[in-house]
Amino acid sequence: MPASSNFQQAIREAQSSALVGPNVVNKALPYVGGGMVLTAVGVMGGLSLMAANSALFMPLFFLALIGNLILFFVAQNVAAKGDNATALPLLSAYSLITGFTLSGIVSYAVAAAGVGAVGTAALATGITFVAASTMGRRMSDNVGQALSGVVGLGLLGLIVAMLVQFVGSFFAPQIFSTGGFELLIAGFGTILFVGAAFLDFYTMPRTYRDDQYLSGALGMYLTYINLFVFLLRLIVALQGGGGGRRD
Repeated sequence: MPASSNFQQAIREAQSSALVGPNVVNKALPYVGGGMVLTAVGVMGGLSLMAANSALFMPLFFLALIGNLILFFVAQNVAAKGDNATALPLLSAYSLITGFTLSGIVSYAVAAAGVGAVGTAALATGITFVAASTMGRRMSDNVGQALSGVVGLGLLGLIVAMLVQFVGSFFAPQIFSTGGFELLIAGFGTILFVGAAFLDFYTMPRTYRDDQYLSGALGMYLTYINLFVFLLRLIVALQGGGGGRRD
């Protein structure tokens, strides 16, 4: 899973219904879209490298994974200060490298469930965004704060479940990496990040000032990246995992 969206910080800071940044969502959305485009470019670059030189891909993948984790914290810190001129190139690089690190799971999904699985996950992510952008802005304080608590607890549960899956896959891969356990995690993650997508539109203007739009964009970007990944995992799990390509 890519770096998790900073919901826990948002949940703590969004207890008041007062709007800190009434225009921050509208300012952030173009950068969320731009980040998605750069991520798609990174995915295509990774897939091209796998096809041309698969031996080179894995070393670069692990290097990109470590570098991207460091870049995330640096970019997040700079964006939180409202230094958008410095944060923008950092976040652009982060989005591009994130795409490269996602090319492995995209390649696996194409092999296991066909290229249509990727298209379906992307379409479902887009539909969620459209619905969330309308309904999330109208969310009442009672609903928003309740959903914040549910999502926060859900994220902790998801992290624990994924750690169990990671450790268990070394000892019983047929149980933890495929089948019912993978379907459970993928389904739970999908539901969780659908809720988080709606929550973002509630928490962002209550958490970030208008000049912190890139910091808000980063959180929303990560929500939709994670939603796409879990949707992709869910589609593959529903089709039986790596049992061969299905077109």
